[in-house]
This record gives sequence, C-alpha cells and structure tokens, in this order.
Amino acid sequence: MALLGAEYLSSDDESSPVTSATPVVAAPEVSLEDPMRLQMMLAKPTDTSISYNVPYADISRPAMGPANPFKSTEGNALKRKNVLTGHAEEAVVSDATFTTQHRNFQSTGYAQDPGAIGQYVGDIARAQQLEGRDVVQMRPSKEASEAFRRKRQKKGDASIVDGEGAYRGPWARYESLDQAYEVEAALAGEELASDEEYIDEAIVPARAPAMSKAATGYEDDVSTAETTEFHGSQLYDYQGRSYMHVPLDLDIDLRKESGADRNYHPKKQIFKWKFGSKPITALRFFPKSGHLLLSASADSKIKLYSVYNERELLRSYSGHSKSVSDITFSTSGTQFLSGSYDRKMALWDVETGKVISRFNTGKIPHVVKFHPDPSAHEFLAGMSDNKIVQFDTRSGEMTQEYNHHLASINTITFVDDNRRMISSSDDKSILAWEIGIPVPIKRIAEPHMYSLVRASPHPSGKSVAFQSSDNQIVVYASTDRFRQNRKKVFKGHNCAGYGIDVDISPDGQFVMTGDTGGFVCFYDWKSTKMLHKFMASDGPVTCAQWHPQETSKVVTAGLDGAIKYWD
Repeated sequence: MALLGAEYLSSDDESSPVTSATPVVAAPEVSLEDPMRLQMMLAKPTDTSISYNVPYADISRPAMGPANPFKSTEGNALKRKNVLTGHAEEAVVSDATFTTQHRNFQSTGYAQDPGAIGQYVGDIARAQQLEGRDVVQMRPSKEASEAFRRKRQKKGDASIVDGEGAYRGPWARYESLDQAYEVEAALAGEELASDEEYIDEAIVPARAPAMSKAATGYEDDVSTAETTEFHGSQLYDYQGRSYMHVPLDLDIDLRKESGADRNYHPKKQIFKWKFGSKPITALRFFPKSGHLLLSASADSKIKLYSVYNERELLRSYSGHSKSVSDITFSTSGTQFLSGSYDRKMALWDVETGKVISRFNTGKIPHVVKFHPDPSAHEFLAGMSDNKIVQFDTRSGEMTQEYNHHLASINTITFVDDNRRMISSSDDKSILAWEIGIPVPIKRIAEPHMYSLVRASPHPSGKSVAFQSSDNQIVVYASTDRFRQNRKKVFKGHNCAGYGIDVDISPDGQFVMTGDTGGFVCFYDWKSTKMLHKFMASDGPVTCAQWHPQETSKVVTAGLDGAIKYWD
C-alpha cells in the first residue's frame, strides 16, 4: 500500500506536497566480462593451438602489463618463441668442433659463430689479438714440447730425502721457472712463500744422511751373492769321504733297488729337526739312497740334513731373497735346483754349496723338475705366466717353451720312460706332451675337475696320483690314453686351500698325504680305503715324503717349521 500511496492520493489529501520514492534495484551488479573466457585467453608461449574461437575484439585488445625485457623489437619479434628467452635456431655442428670451440671459449673468451663464417662471439678484441686461432691451432709443436720437457729437473732417487739427487718426483720444476722463482724471491726479500721457512745465514744447515734402503722396495738385490755354511761336526771322515758318500755301516743296504721290500705305514715319531720358525715349503730325499734330506723354507734358506747316524744339520744354502717355491735333486744327486718367489732359479752344487748357473725368465717358478735321463742335462720349470720352459744346464739357454695352459703351472711329471710329461695347472686341466715338442698330444678338461696342485707317479709307471683341490686324490693313467681311473679316488682328508704333497710308497702299496688339520693319512692303493692316520702337527701338514729305501719311514713338515721323522 505504501507504493500505491506514493502515486495515488486520496481525495482528502489533495493539498499536501508530492514526494518521489527511493528506487530499489533487486538484481546485483554483474560484470560483463566472463572470467572463464578471460582464463581461456591466457595462452602459454609454447602453445601451438587455441581450443576456442577468439572474438576480434579480444584479438585487437592492446597488451597490458609490464614490458618484456627479453622481447626483441627487430624483425624476428613476430617469430614464435621456442625457449623462454627467445627463439633458438638449430645448427649442425660435429662433436669435435663443438668441444674445440667450447674449450676455446673457456680459455680465451671467444668462439666462432656457427651461423656466420668468419664471425666470432664473446671477446672480439681477444679474437682479433689472437687472429681467431682456437686452442688446437695454438698447441705447441712436438719439437717445442720436447725442448720444454728437457728443461725439467730430474726426479731424483726416492731413497735420498735431502741433498744432491734428492727425490722430487712429480714436484720437479722446470729450470727456467725455477730460476725465475729464485730471482723473484731474491729481489722480493720481504715475505716468505708458504712452503719456505726462515734460515739464519749464520747457521749452515746440516745435510741429513741418506735413508737406509733396508726393508724397502729399493733395497739392493743380494740374490746374486749366494753364500753357504757348513754346520756339521766334520766335513770329511777318517777316509777323506764327505757326506755325499752313501753310508755302508748300517743295518740296511741303501744301494739296492728301491721298492724291493714290502712297506708298512709308520706309527711313531723317532726324530725332529727344527732350525727356524718359517713354514717348510718342500722336502726331497737324496735320489735312490735317501741318506740326505733337502728342505726349503719360506725364510729363503735351503738346508741339508743327515738322515742317519747323528741326524744333524750339515749345510745351509743362502742366495734367494724370498720364499723358496720348489727344489729338486738331479738324477745323480750331485746337484740340486731351486726356484723362488724372487723370480730366480739357481743350480747348486750339493757338496760345495756353490752356484753353478742362474736362470731367470722374469716370472715366478712354481715347480722345477730335472729331466730323469742323466745324459739330457736339461730341466723344466712351470712358471706363473702359464708357460713351461726348458733350459739347458750347460749353456744356460732356454731350449723350448710349452705355452698351452691358461693359468699358472702346478705340477710336471715325467711318464712313459721319460719320453713324455704330464702337466697340471690352475686352469683345472691336464696336458700331455712329448718332450721337446711344444704342442700337447692330449688335453683333459672336464667341468667337474678342480685344480690339481701336487702329483706323484706310481712306481709301476702306469699311473699318476694327483692331489685335487676338492679334498680327494684322483688317479690318471700315464699310458697312451691318459684316462682317469674313476675307481681309484681317495677321500677322507682335507686339502682345500693348500698345496699339500701326495706320495706313494716305493712298493706301490700305500698312498700318503698331509692334511689341513695336522694329520698324515695313509690309503691302500688297491681298495682306496684309509688304513691309518695320526696327528703330526698343530697346523696344516704340507710336505710328506716316503723314504726311498726304508720300509716304513716317512718325513713330514708343515707351517710350524718343524721337520719330523716317523717310523
């Protein structure tokens, strides 16, 4: 009624003044701009399409907001940007050219413009000064480099700490730079460099004596200065005979044929030699008679013992600088050969202790063997470089090289009346050779085989027993076929991780081997059963040899350095 009363008045109020009513807007104020349409107008610089129809009014709308400092005002301004700062043009440049120009820009501050030939970017003044050459073109010639290297001081001796000839190594300066440094230091005279110290001119610095080369890798090689010492009670007996003479005043004939009597396994220890604490690496009886015993140890010494009468240490041989790897007597017994980890082999005279010849191939000999034929005058050595080398003891020259193994050589065994040999290696294979022919006649390599570290031929000459690294002794025929005798496998001892000897009794009835637990085990050759074993050492027993004449006497040694004689 209030609204109606504002325009229609009653007849009673005609004389009263008329007032206008206040306008009332029921709808809110709405912007004509569509926010969704405004959001759709915000396109990214990298977009290539628009998903809606843009009105002409929006296209012609002036740009709003701050000016873009990266936007070019030149002709390329209308081009579409493909990177944030503008448009990057592709150019085909090889890797070598790009690397050269990149190094050149880092070194000199300028590089060639890939888009314009003969133009440069970066430090143009530097480019003009160097005539646009890059780092490759500015490289000095070989003659200039050699002349510059010749000016460098010598590296010096690493064993001299101070004084003339002192070791400089990679810190050796160039003569010209050193002279410039000395002149500059003399002229400055105010401050000392960080690597200098103040020296009073009134005190003359004492020159420190040269450091001793002992116990260093620069120690003088004394392996050529072989020495020997006699330790026995007397060198000659009342008849003028040396210890080389086979004793005849015993209850056994040491000159008879080996293996003529029946053998038995020993039961007790009867003697012990111990003249050092280092492990024993090899034991060898004197050929045929066995009245002398030769031992090699890790202290680089070789010792000779008397097996009968006083059982004393007779002579020691010194000449190697590292542990002796193997020793072997010649067939006559007047000489023996030694190989060491100092990469040298030496031929010694047993009686006088003098070195007759020296042999060296630059590699470590793991096994050395004389040719059993006395007229051959040759020996073979299995080396660490997978080769077997053959030397002539008279001329000292290498006469043959057998190179078909793939790892270091472990054993060399002569078979077939010394006309052939069998070798084993860490490559888990066996090769059969004709002596003098460097091509193997047979290779045995099976997936189930392990490294064969020691070998011993059977007295019958028909088989060879090998110590396998899988804790067993395997037997191979030494005839034409060279097959494995799968019925003869000796198990029950542990030898993995060590080079433990295996030996067969002179009559061929027993097989003897050491053990990592300190035992000595005896097997029956026919039945392959373990007959007897006893504790011989607290540590592994690595050396075990059967006396060539005695029926039940053996010698053992191990890592404790003691040599024990059993009966």
